[in-house]
Amino acid sequence: MEQRAIKALLEQVAAGQVDVDDALLRLKMEPFEELGFAKLDSHRGLRQGVAEVIYGAGKTPEQIARIVDAMRSGGQDTILITRMSAEAAAAIDPAHPFTYYEMGRIGIVGSLPAPDGSGKVVVATGGTSDMPVAEEAALTAEALGNEVVRLYDVGVAGLHRLLSHLEELMSANVIIAIAGMEGALASVIGGLADCPVIAVPTSIGYGACFHGLSSLLSMLNSCASGVSVVNIDNGFGAGYLASMINHMGGKQK
Repeated sequence: MEQRAIKALLEQVAAGQVDVDDALLRLKMEPFEELGFAKLDSHRGLRQGVAEVIYGAGKTPEQIARIVDAMRSGGQDTILITRMSAEAAAAIDPAHPFTYYEMGRIGIVGSLPAPDGSGKVVVATGGTSDMPVAEEAALTAEALGNEVVRLYDVGVAGLHRLLSHLEELMSANVIIAIAGMEGALASVIGGLADCPVIAVPTSIGYGACFHGLSSLLSMLNSCASGVSVVNIDNGFGAGYLASMINHMGGKQK
């Protein structure tokens, strides 16, 4: 159950519209829903502020569709599905409002929420080949209520391309720097920006990049302060973390 749904239930109790015992029963029944092949964590939104995200890789289209049905029945407005195949997208009930983003392999059931973060999340890539990971990060951040600015193909092989976007970089609340090869983009951005930088190594590159290991090690050894690193190709993890950072201002008020 989402925080909004819990709040609405409590307001109904306060207004005398719902009996206390009935409300208690609904809450007691909420911790998870048994689907046979999965246990839907219905309380995650209450604990973490973000409802469970469906990781699509390894699940059948039918399993994803059933999880979506259960989440919608439970009142979930926006459902994020990562690493989703086109076949799984085709299995979603047409009755659900649904958009599939092929580039980032992201499915979103429901509408994107209005941005309520304290600033902008900038997603920058070294090259066009990094865009699938970047779109996973950007769409994740948007689905979690953030305004996202995309800066694609601004790698260090043509540094003037990045420097032409200094205003966007310096006005960001958090930046996601995505690059393969030697992964230098994160260090360069880290030396320019006054906000947290989340580095995402990608598996883009020739043989000696070892499927992203070279960029991972480069980013871990960045000499720029304020750079953190997520796993190789983990656009979702970067987008989620960026959203948490971008919403910290609301907790401090």
